[in-house]
Amino acid sequence: MTKTPRDHAIGAIMGAFVGEALGVGPHWYYDLKDLHQTYGDWINDYTTPKPGRYHHGLKAGQSAQAGFILELMLHSLVECNGYREADFCHRLDYELFPLLDGQPKSGPGNYTSESIRHAWRRRVFQKRPCHDIGSAADTTEAMERTLAIAVRHAVEPALMSQAIADNTALTRAAKPCCPWALPMAVFWPD
Repeated sequence: MTKTPRDHAIGAIMGAFVGEALGVGPHWYYDLKDLHQTYGDWINDYTTPKPGRYHHGLKAGQSAQAGFILELMLHSLVECNGYREADFCHRLDYELFPLLDGQPKSGPGNYTSESIRHAWRRRVFQKRPCHDIGSAADTTEAMERTLAIAVRHAVEPALMSQAIADNTALTRAAKPCCPWALPMAVFWPD
């Protein structure tokens, strides 16, 4: 059976959610011996996080905050027929930020990444505009949500790269010395 681009898009999104849920139990085990002692040599099913570990309180198969934010992004992309920063920011303001308290072990998934905590503080307490809430936190959270943008705009590479850059900048302030601080035209000229 020949796979269509639509099949690949669905697979990418479903894979992100499945991978997110698979990683919830064994998330952030830095000692491989400890991980193997807790979960065995191979994880092939969803696992419940152990007491005292990250995401404790979630059940096997549930998603952490990355999945929650990815779902916000998907709803925004579908309802707006593409990436619209104002809509995504509105969803952060009304669907994510009210669930946070600024602490790491809180919010959807019982863990909030450093970059989202910074964005929350800057938006909620400092009342900064959405385009000015990014920080220099070194996390992967932007990549976790921009997969949906890449899938939605896959046949429009210039639009896709600009939307990903814009969305990443919401929570990740680029440093001038970094390659990602270069204008997108360097990578995707008109």
